[in-house]
Amino acid sequence: MKPTDISEHGLERHICRALTGTDCLPPQTAPAPAVSEDKPSYGGAGWLPGNPSDYNREYCVDLVQLSLFLKATQPKIAETLDLDNDSPTRRSFLARLQGEISKRGVVNVLRNGIEHGPHHIELFYGTPSEGNEQAKALYEQNRFTVTRQLRYSREETQRALDLVLFINGLPVFTFELKNSLTKQTVHDAIEQYKRDRNPREKLFELGRCIAHFAVDDNEVWFCTELKGKASWFLPFNKGYNDGAGNPPNPNGIKTDYLWREILTRESVVDIIEHYTHLVESKEEKTNKKRRVQIWPRFHQLDVVRKLLADVRKNGVGQRYLIQHSAGSGKSNSIAWLAHQLIGVQRAGKSVFDSIIVVTDRRILDRQIRDTVKQFAQVSATVGHAERAGDLRKFIESGKKIIITTLQKFPFILDEIGNEHRNRNFAIIIDEAHSSQGGRTTAKMHQALSAAVNNDEDEETFEDEINRLMEAKKLLPNASYFAFTATPKNKTLEIFGTPVPQPDGKVKHIPFHSYTMKQAIQEGFILDVLANYTPVKSYYHLVKTIEDDPEFDKKKAQKKLRRFVENHEHAIRLKAEIMVDHFHEQVLAKGKIGGKARAMVVTGSIARAIEYFHAIQQYLQERKSPYKAIVAFSGEHDYGGKKVSEASLNGFPSNMIAEKIQQDPYRILICADKFQTGYDEPLMHTMYVDKTLSGVKAVQTLSRLNRSHPQKYDTFILDFANDPETIRKAFEPYYRTTILSEETDPNKLHDLKANLDGYQVYGQDNVEDVVRMYLGGAERNHLDVMLDRCVEEYLNLDEDGQVDFKSKAKSFVRIYNFLSTILPYTNASWEKLSVFLQLLAPKLPAPKEEDLSKGILEAIDMDSYRAEKQQTMRIALNDADGEIEPVPTVGIGYKREPELDLLSNIIHSFNDLFGNIEWTDKDRIQKLITEEIPARVAADAAYQNAMKNSDAQNARIEHDKALERVMTAILQDDTELFKQFSDNESFRRWLRETVFSLTYLHQ
Repeated sequence: MKPTDISEHGLERHICRALTGTDCLPPQTAPAPAVSEDKPSYGGAGWLPGNPSDYNREYCVDLVQLSLFLKATQPKIAETLDLDNDSPTRRSFLARLQGEISKRGVVNVLRNGIEHGPHHIELFYGTPSEGNEQAKALYEQNRFTVTRQLRYSREETQRALDLVLFINGLPVFTFELKNSLTKQTVHDAIEQYKRDRNPREKLFELGRCIAHFAVDDNEVWFCTELKGKASWFLPFNKGYNDGAGNPPNPNGIKTDYLWREILTRESVVDIIEHYTHLVESKEEKTNKKRRVQIWPRFHQLDVVRKLLADVRKNGVGQRYLIQHSAGSGKSNSIAWLAHQLIGVQRAGKSVFDSIIVVTDRRILDRQIRDTVKQFAQVSATVGHAERAGDLRKFIESGKKIIITTLQKFPFILDEIGNEHRNRNFAIIIDEAHSSQGGRTTAKMHQALSAAVNNDEDEETFEDEINRLMEAKKLLPNASYFAFTATPKNKTLEIFGTPVPQPDGKVKHIPFHSYTMKQAIQEGFILDVLANYTPVKSYYHLVKTIEDDPEFDKKKAQKKLRRFVENHEHAIRLKAEIMVDHFHEQVLAKGKIGGKARAMVVTGSIARAIEYFHAIQQYLQERKSPYKAIVAFSGEHDYGGKKVSEASLNGFPSNMIAEKIQQDPYRILICADKFQTGYDEPLMHTMYVDKTLSGVKAVQTLSRLNRSHPQKYDTFILDFANDPETIRKAFEPYYRTTILSEETDPNKLHDLKANLDGYQVYGQDNVEDVVRMYLGGAERNHLDVMLDRCVEEYLNLDEDGQVDFKSKAKSFVRIYNFLSTILPYTNASWEKLSVFLQLLAPKLPAPKEEDLSKGILEAIDMDSYRAEKQQTMRIALNDADGEIEPVPTVGIGYKREPELDLLSNIIHSFNDLFGNIEWTDKDRIQKLITEEIPARVAADAAYQNAMKNSDAQNARIEHDKALERVMTAILQDDTELFKQFSDNESFRRWLRETVFSLTYLHQ
């Protein structure tokens, strides 16, 4: 009995058996497989064994399989081509075939065939339509073959590929196999492709094969264009534990999904027909043409196929949330989905009449067009709805895919008339969280519902209320496909898949996920938290008036912090730190091959402009060859005149993204622009001077994560946030994000009861106001009734006013959200919501005296310094991130002011944020850097520990020695000893400093 074959050839044989049902042995070790001209008899996953001796190295075709296919499907043409003889006629045909593949790529040739002389020659027959027996018969004549140990080279005749897969004699996939049991991995296979496979070989020409696979028993990687050492292999793995790799397979090898699921005959045909193609584009700067062979990554193929299968099963009216990280290739996923949704059928009828893609990304528009261009005439299929009326025009002219922006979507849909009431829509939302949860969503649904439910009869008041309620709901004649990397609670609850829990709660999860963790581990994005450096600012403020007035302490502290951080001196100092760091740690170290850019994130337009001038000035002082660009919206007053991006930068706003890619521009200073949806691979470093939290923190810092062939790391210098805040912001989105529970609609009953209890309004008021508003009454009639309610509100005490207004806003916010997803309607909620939306803006906020007013006129900044802390990697919790549902309570309250003397406020502020003020800084500096380290290094116990023990024990003896030295200098310097004794952070810093100066440096 033979032991298990654990060699590379054993894996080769295992794959062949799965694909063909045979070992596919070459003729050197077994008789050649019998070749039949009859209908192919497939085994395994639908493939036939091929014979390596049938491969023609000059023309890169399996001549026997090509001949058999043409004779079976186009016998008259096959006869004229003289395929059985090495004649000029055959050589002319093969040369023509080779040239067409070189020009158009094998996928295009398979799809469309070639023209040769008087003949149109089909090279492949696609999936037949249902009931078309002739097309089915031709489809079954396609010959899918697997050839082992294919010697492919005319020059290096003994070089062989482990496996090559052919369709009708044309090579489509090559394989290099490795086996971890023999201590070789997929990465050795990748190196073999890079090192031993000459990209100038005809078989490895771009487009001649669809993909080249490196495979072992744990992982699959692929490359679509071999370029020697520059070949870019990408993982084609399922992902495991929300990260890279593949899960354990209870039924076999981890990677057998490749040949059992992906490379089945039906699956390969589907990929050829709907996913893979050769894209040609022009680079805008150089006008050079660039060709790229597209092959889907596993998660892209997986999500589109699963979505299509669910649509076929469940039809229209479903909701899907796709949580795909940056770096997931969302644009291609959306393009493939949009194109294929057109053709999905149930019971012989198309599920959708129109596919509407809502996006703000121009690149997505282009990618959808490029994708659809491979399969259909673009002008008849895709339209970009930019103006009112476009949507109606596109539907009437037969446009199947309509692309629009969120801002234009509601207005465009308003134009749909009665003739489209019975149409079904697929709505694909790119970055869903930015388009949900408010009036825009309600408007979107209302417009769509008007398109399909418009009634000519005159509406009663109750009819209009019912229509408003139904308009807010997700439409039964539309399916929603929401893509986002960072789903918010509302997004999860609206589009997520509900999962009942044993405790009765219902969690919501994404339909499909490709996580930030997996994208980082697979190398598609970089970990922006790997090099995070917080910067601590130290200030010292002084009182500039003799009096010592009282101020509201908390408000005063906020004003003081804002005053210091916006102070001209602080901006200048931070600008110097940024510019020096960029030159010395980014440019000097050749980050991204010397092409690295930096972004400065600021908290306001005023601060962005201040930074722009400070950075530009310091760049000039350094004699730097580089410049900065500032980005903000609109015009702003600065120095007594209006300034804009264009006036400061010297070029139009729409050129910022292009200019920052070009020298001399290297630093982009932003105020709320370029912080979401901006993907620039050259961005390496970010300087943050803005408070960030939650999704905003993730989106902002993630501007650095785009990969580049020469980009190996990123860097963040943060002046405004602490590492813990950033960690908490990122954690929910590192792995699959889950909504912990659904929003409780009973909270609306509670809120309504609380609001009713204040007796600011009566039910008659609500009914009358809503009726008049919906009936188009004159404004002055509405105001009369609303103002009476305002008078009642003013009769409440201050706490009551705060509570009522807060709960009114909460009711409107929560109802607008819940009305979208609740399976039932409630007319009293709808009326109260309309009423409160009209009333709330008229309710004056309780007058609250600013007891911190005037503090900035009474202080000045005496000193300021910023100190970089230790660079760290912020580690994220490796568990699914749960986020809480939409809050259902009012958050308004009146804070009682805490009064304190100005001197005390300044003292406590300096204690919290202040610098240590030494009476003799030079003497203290000499003590810390020279005298104290020398005396500690001379300590006998410490010296012995350094020589005869490890660092940990040496550290213990060092700390004891430092204590002894500091006690000894007590008589000479009480100021220094006091800081060492009382100031924990100073004591820790001094220990670290002296230890680093003395350990093994004596």
